[in-house]
Amino acid sequence: MRKISVIDYGCGNLASVVNMIQHVGGEAQIINSPEQVAGAGKLILPGVGAFDHGMGDLRRGGWISALEEAVFERQVPLMGICLGMQLLCRGSEEGQEPGLGWVNAQARRFRISDPRLKVPHMGWSEVRQLRPDALLPHCDAPRRFYFVHSYRVECENPGDVLLECEYGETFVAAFRRGNIWGFQFHPEKSHKFGVALFRQFLEV
Repeated sequence: MRKISVIDYGCGNLASVVNMIQHVGGEAQIINSPEQVAGAGKLILPGVGAFDHGMGDLRRGGWISALEEAVFERQVPLMGICLGMQLLCRGSEEGQEPGLGWVNAQARRFRISDPRLKVPHMGWSEVRQLRPDALLPHCDAPRRFYFVHSYRVECENPGDVLLECEYGETFVAAFRRGNIWGFQFHPEKSHKFGVALFRQFLEV
């Protein structure tokens, strides 16, 4: 399945994601209605902006039941990126709306005591892999990804954590729960390491 459906719910920077999918040889399909989820074989939930705004757009657009049918009943692989990752959690300190709750995790604001480190965390950072994964096969070289975020995820189940990163404190850079992946960084802006990750998502 080389087609990846990118969810356009009003909170995503879709162009970079579509360009990356095409760059690695996939077919990108932007879907802007819940009815289109029924035909999806792989899904990407991108996201930029505020947590409550993102959840509000998903609810008002009628996306949630369609996505739950795809992800839980049909076991469609789904990748959440940046805010999209945080929306997969139970909630966020940024807002009042409950999240999707598909992963037992919470988004919390950085609490950094080092005055040299600014929030948002913005730029390239190295990550540490905690366990093997289909999207992250063994790599001898350190992986670096591009981040832009003020909130970071805490997972209640340590077994869900794929990647960790350090920025004044240790935070979850990626998690996986079954066929659901979340990436706090932007793989579509992360050059060769992002390319490798998208290639693996095509094959998963």
